[in-house]
Amino acid sequence: MLLTIDVGNTQTVLGLFDGEDVVEHWRISTDPRRTADELAVLLRGLMGTHPLLGDELGDGIDGIAICATVPSVLHELREVTRRYYGDVPAILVEPGIKTGVPILMDNPKEVGADRIINAVAAVELYGGPAIVVDFGTATTFDAVSARGEYAGGVIAPGIEISVEALGVRGAQLRKIELARPRSVIGKNTVEAMQAGILYGFAGQVDGVVRRMARELAGPDADPEDVTVIATGGLAPMVLGEASVIDHHEPWLTLIGLRLVYERNVSRG
Repeated sequence: MLLTIDVGNTQTVLGLFDGEDVVEHWRISTDPRRTADELAVLLRGLMGTHPLLGDELGDGIDGIAICATVPSVLHELREVTRRYYGDVPAILVEPGIKTGVPILMDNPKEVGADRIINAVAAVELYGGPAIVVDFGTATTFDAVSARGEYAGGVIAPGIEISVEALGVRGAQLRKIELARPRSVIGKNTVEAMQAGILYGFAGQVDGVVRRMARELAGPDADPEDVTVIATGGLAPMVLGEASVIDHHEPWLTLIGLRLVYERNVSRG
């Protein structure tokens, strides 16, 4: 069994692979203050009752793949793999790891590991050209060329950041539940804010993706040939309203981690 861990700024997603299949998954809050020992206890609690794993931490796990956007958490997870999974091959996505995806950026080290991993999975599943829209703390748009290269991207404030900002900066506004309103024209303040978030972000996705697709396709290709993949915890909220999304892959990053693990360990 392969344990994959995707550490985001707000939440951490863990997935358990049996071959190519995600057989279990968990989502927890990302806390940069947690120590390696605390993380080990948390992992034991999550995985201890799974029927395919043993009672002790590490039983049934034969590989680990990790990517993290929070350096302090990556440091502690490195210690977890050393101390509690010492005999298990572990891949931490950082410079020097083989991904198979060339990075066409001014400074490749600036690109978040999760964004490269998403590109790896997009190329494997759909080929290029493609655009990955990841609805996380930030909403990121990542472009993959027809040759499978990471061509660059766009970073915008995420849905939850926008909701929080409205509640903090608006004198008569407050933080609201992220839910679909009854109509586009809100009949009360909460519904008006919900409509602004939902349809505003859907419009943002459509507008940004169309512009990226035209640039990615180039003058001699059809922008409609660019495959658009949505992922991230808040993607389902926007899926029904954004018209440009072709596929929803909730475990895209975990799949990318599995692929990178195989390229560095199983096939290395």
